[in-house]
Amino acid sequence: MTDPDGRPHRSILRGIAHRAMLEKGLVPDFPLQALAELDGIHGPATQTEGSTRDLRNLLWCSIDNDDSRDLDQLTVAEAMPDGVTKVLVAIADVDVVVKKQSALDDHARQNTTSVYTAAETFPMLPEKLSTDLTSLNYESDRLAIVIEMVLGGDGSLQSSDLYPATVHNRAKLAYNTVAGWLEGNAPMPPGIGTVTGLDGNLRLQDRVAQKLKALRHLHGALDLETIEARPVFDGDELKDLAAETRNRAKDIIEDFMIAANGVAARYLASKKFPSLRRVVRTPKRWDRIVELAAGRGSTLPKEPDAKALEQFLVSAKAADPLRFPDLSLSVIKLLGAGEYVVELPGGSVAGHFGLAVKDYAHSTAPNRRYPDLITQRLLKAAVAGRSRPYENDELEALAKHCTEAEDAAKKVERQVTKSAAAILLESRIGEQFDAIVTGASDKGTWVRLLHPPIEGRLGSGFEGVDVGDRLRVQLVRTDVERGYIDFKRVV
Repeated sequence: MTDPDGRPHRSILRGIAHRAMLEKGLVPDFPLQALAELDGIHGPATQTEGSTRDLRNLLWCSIDNDDSRDLDQLTVAEAMPDGVTKVLVAIADVDVVVKKQSALDDHARQNTTSVYTAAETFPMLPEKLSTDLTSLNYESDRLAIVIEMVLGGDGSLQSSDLYPATVHNRAKLAYNTVAGWLEGNAPMPPGIGTVTGLDGNLRLQDRVAQKLKALRHLHGALDLETIEARPVFDGDELKDLAAETRNRAKDIIEDFMIAANGVAARYLASKKFPSLRRVVRTPKRWDRIVELAAGRGSTLPKEPDAKALEQFLVSAKAADPLRFPDLSLSVIKLLGAGEYVVELPGGSVAGHFGLAVKDYAHSTAPNRRYPDLITQRLLKAAVAGRSRPYENDELEALAKHCTEAEDAAKKVERQVTKSAAAILLESRIGEQFDAIVTGASDKGTWVRLLHPPIEGRLGSGFEGVDVGDRLRVQLVRTDVERGYIDFKRVV
């Protein structure tokens, strides 16, 4: 199926994505200066300043999405006496190739992130780098920054270290197949069985990650579980938007990265260096979260309380696991967006409410997130005993810019997803669906269908509804180019 003009869906969505990038102040194509600089890079970096540990013999592996090619991190674990485990996270050394104030860095700084749309990815760095020369690719030697964590039997951090190393990826694995195996629902992925000892190492990583998660939740981390829609193409034709949910393999990476980001932040503080933190401050609509809980028979305190909210979420998930992602989505919308802030030596900024962590510096994805590349440069300077690569006022300006550009990137991604959704729904005008309210403000009221997981505007019948309410809606209009999907409430 194509549109009436005969254009394939992917072509339509690519055009929409390019326009959306430009409208939001992002640059869809690499400038000529950056491409010329890229032509002068002929291979991965093999040497960096100072001493580098050789850790290529360890059972490093990557776990990511099925189609991921920009591999930013590897993980490995080692059992130690008395139930203690050493966890190592290797982060791709991107800075060794992409130097500050180079043409490649200038472009990365402008967009600040890779933008993943339904039709096309706009990488922060050219694919020659992000999916090859600075990616921790399978069977390749690469320079990395290693974050080492020694964890007690309960998941508590006993000690940590951070240093440059050379690593070697033994297995490129995917979330869904690893999760199926760990959960006992699928056979062992071939990539695991061919590496002696990797199966046991991954099971150890899984056990440690579950302990890290349990400890964070004990401190009030929120057990949120949203459904993300990923486009399903057959060639260039869009066939569906499939729901993506959390699983055990994603938990390994998520919990290790949260722990590693905490180590990075505290390492910089210990060296009297500033850091770029990601925070979610006090929830912007706690009063509505309290109302949602009351509607489910639970009482939350009048003032924001992460532990109380987590206890409510746990009970709500146990009571109705199928609808829990809808509740999670409502809570996320009501918590508000995160932002980047600078913590100066000796200073104190807000922690990350949703993760229940005080110290959180994005550091684990320097191929696709500019704040992580900034953090990497700070870390490398701190390790080497060099002066700071950024002045405080420069970091303050970058924090503000990264927040704004990342918000713009998310808007582009949502806009293209909405256009993809409009393509799927344009033949279903007049049909009715079950939906949940995901946004309610002066700007409009928004609902998301339970299936397929598509969001649109509620054009009529929105009086008196709020985030988290369930409705029956009818599809009245779609506009693919603008990504508009309009519903009306069915009484």
